Amino acid sequence: MTLTPVLTRYWDEPRSWTLETYHRHDGYRALRVALATDPDTVIDTVKLSGLRGRGGAGFPTGTKWSFIPQDSSGTGAGGKPHYLVVNADESEPGTCKDMPLMLATPHALVEGVVIAAYAIRARHAFVYVRGEVVPVLRRLQAAVAEAYDAGYLGRDILGSGFDLDVVVHAGAGAYICGEETALLDSLEGRRGQPRLRPPFPAVAGLYASPTVVNNVESIASVPPIVLHGPDWFRSMGGERSPGFTLYSLSGHVTRPGQYEAPLGVTLRELLGYAGGVRAGHRLKFWTPGGSSTPIFTEQHLDVPLDYEGVAGAGSMLGTKALQIFDDTTCVVRAVLRWTQFYAHESCGKCTPCREGTYWLVQVMERMEAGQGTAADLETLLDIADGIAGKSFCALGDAAASPINSSLKYFRDEYLAHFLHGGCPFDPARSALTAEGGVR
Repeated sequence: MTLTPVLTRYWDEPRSWTLETYHRHDGYRALRVALATDPDTVIDTVKLSGLRGRGGAGFPTGTKWSFIPQDSSGTGAGGKPHYLVVNADESEPGTCKDMPLMLATPHALVEGVVIAAYAIRARHAFVYVRGEVVPVLRRLQAAVAEAYDAGYLGRDILGSGFDLDVVVHAGAGAYICGEETALLDSLEGRRGQPRLRPPFPAVAGLYASPTVVNNVESIASVPPIVLHGPDWFRSMGGERSPGFTLYSLSGHVTRPGQYEAPLGVTLRELLGYAGGVRAGHRLKFWTPGGSSTPIFTEQHLDVPLDYEGVAGAGSMLGTKALQIFDDTTCVVRAVLRWTQFYAHESCGKCTPCREGTYWLVQVMERMEAGQGTAADLETLLDIADGIAGKSFCALGDAAASPINSSLKYFRDEYLAHFLHGGCPFDPARSALTAEGGVR
């Protein structure tokens, strides 16, 4: 399978982020096509393309747009305005696709925002960006200013009669705000915590009004679809998971970075482009979609990296954050670090997640230090079972995922920690084989 650079096709150009460069690469041509089309037709075009949300869940984007109640005035029940919110709070460990996209080609996102807002008849759009990434914030704000000056934002866009204002909002750096309803609470000025659903954002989202929340990559993929058509988009990827997407390779790989390929490519193929696992080592385990997805091992190298293929193998595609770990990595230590992250980022709203993540850390720290027992492994599984599917939002599932999957594939390595009185990967101790068994 070959790479398909669409979003990334000119990331390497000098000043790729400017409006001038974007114009040279069909910039805002799709917007002119969309504004000359009925909004419902734009929604149907995105539906026909089969574009699925690139933020992790993989929900069909066009279908999500169609949930917004529409009438000719562009308002929902009770005359409430519609809102578009772009989730740019990229904070899943291992995920690094949206920030480079906004840094390299912010106008791709801005054009997608205008088209999406036009389709759902929204007059205000918000881009919620992770606040720590100041260069991205500045780059996106500059692109929005350029778009206003060029007539792509503001009043009567390109003489179409359509008005749109875009606000770039800096988040306060909470992982939980990647959850769409927590993001909406944060955007409204409240503490970022998940909301009870229903009502769903399409009915009562931002300011209790109909709202669409989409990921950066999802929105940036819309202009090429509008410009080239659904059939062109469907010519890549699979039947149920069509199109191109960004895969983020990080960790023990020769050339880490963003690789844009059709959905359904395998890690074996991507590693071929990335120069393979670093010299002198072999693959031990990896995540298909960030730390919140069950880990895979060498036996999963040929699993198609699309929504159905990864789910069929027992994990989730998620944000396509492929974290690669070689045979020098201690699984227990890696899982401990992830578990500490989830305990730190738990918003504390629900008991299973607030208490469960705390106790997972306590047991994992004891295990990693070589002070655990075989009974602690069952304790870990019991705590994880008390969190997964029982917490208020998916953070609980995310915390349980590395625990369950690492014990499934590397139980011997956990046992070796207390058999050796500490981490066997310490040079002073016996090593483990890449398969997790004791030498």
